[in-house]
Amino acid sequence: QRCLEQVLIDMCIASQGRALVLFTSHSALRSTYRVLQPRLEERGILVLGHAIDGSRHRILNQFKQNAHAVLLGTTSFWEGIDVIGDALSLLVITKLPFSVPTDPVFAARAEQFDDGFEQYSVPQAILRFKQGFGRLIRSHQDHGVVAILDRRVMTKNYGAAFLDSLPTCRVTRTSVSDISGEISRWLAVAEGAVHTGRGEGE
Repeated sequence: QRCLEQVLIDMCIASQGRALVLFTSHSALRSTYRVLQPRLEERGILVLGHAIDGSRHRILNQFKQNAHAVLLGTTSFWEGIDVIGDALSLLVITKLPFSVPTDPVFAARAEQFDDGFEQYSVPQAILRFKQGFGRLIRSHQDHGVVAILDRRVMTKNYGAAFLDSLPTCRVTRTSVSDISGEISRWLAVAEGAVHTGRGEGE
């Protein structure tokens, strides 16, 4: 958790806010919010937490209206929201969005398969992952970085299926210590290219 908090602070400073951070649990979001909120707001970056600072609709509007804001969201923010343009330049997926295996509805559906994990849990998580990824690029003019902080996407045999589900994009594997620098450099190049009419929708 401490590592997650520090890398999020570094990344959100690198992107000057303009970030949507997706969580799979409310408890992780609340713990992270308590640390990020004072550290980022002293840098002039507004931090908005789902179910902390107001309703989904309210904090989404605040996020769109603030040039330097970070929105921490859970389940309902993985789909069905549109933030077009420079208001969103960094999307962070803190964990692959697997359902809780002990959830009664999920467990009942998984039991209908010979291999509930491979045949039901993984495909369901991939669909939600694609929906989360899609929050970043909503038009041909949009550009930005998606940071996936769950190492399972690289270390587990099902990880390749998650990456293969995404539209064509550049994929870079980097360390936690280097990721903020990568974000700063990429956004500087991408935003310069957009201002000259190149590199859109990347």
